Amino acid sequence: MRFGKNSHRVFVSISLALLFASLACRGTRTPDAAPPVELTVAAASDLTPAFEEIGREFEAREKTKVVFVFGSTGLLTRQIEHGAPFDLFAAANVAFIDQLEQKGLILPGTKTIYGRGRITMWTRADSALKLEKIEDLAGPDVHRIAIANPDHAPYGLAARQALETARIWSTVQPKLVYGDNIRQTLQFAETGNVDVAVVALSLSVQSKGRWVLIPEELHQPLDQGMGVIKGTKSEQAARAFSDFINGPTGREIMSKYGFQFP
Repeated sequence: MRFGKNSHRVFVSISLALLFASLACRGTRTPDAAPPVELTVAAASDLTPAFEEIGREFEAREKTKVVFVFGSTGLLTRQIEHGAPFDLFAAANVAFIDQLEQKGLILPGTKTIYGRGRITMWTRADSALKLEKIEDLAGPDVHRIAIANPDHAPYGLAARQALETARIWSTVQPKLVYGDNIRQTLQFAETGNVDVAVVALSLSVQSKGRWVLIPEELHQPLDQGMGVIKGTKSEQAARAFSDFINGPTGREIMSKYGFQFP
């Protein structure tokens, strides 16, 4: 269930078209009314529950509307490279922020690491599987395993690294189903389409399933970074939201969803 490069290119083009259309259709404002500050944040899918909560807190305090576009870090990066009108980008791996910074697409001095993620093995609460360690995925009772596509999803790459380090990659590879992002990967398991999913701890802690934490020494650190997009029309708000995420309230919420701070 891999997707080829052409399908990714089509996905990016369609996503950009929909994004521009949605931004253009937000409605007109009367000339006399002061336009409300609105911030568009592109964020990795693992951040969905944490950032939605942080966004509500920020909106209440700063009177700034935050609009999130969640997706695969790699695909969001491509959208930014193609001119998507985001103000702030929170990636699941700081390497993607580095990549955009090298291309002059991140405002100087705005790159920051906001947390370190972890991966888990997730099963439904009614699953007969009793997984204890990653090597159990190679067992005969596990028929289908979902991971995010490692070609563009940092959590999928971490899953692959962990499986390779545990020396079971070649055994489990025929069982793998690839999600386009980590949220879709979890949905594959939630709906029973796979037996187990390797997903983000941040999604596992707020789910109704069972999960086992995968040792972090099995994969490269998931240091997650963000930066303000060059050309933003809401630079001040973007900087303020970035500071808020790394501030006391933001870090308290991030900790609740299992993020660490390197």
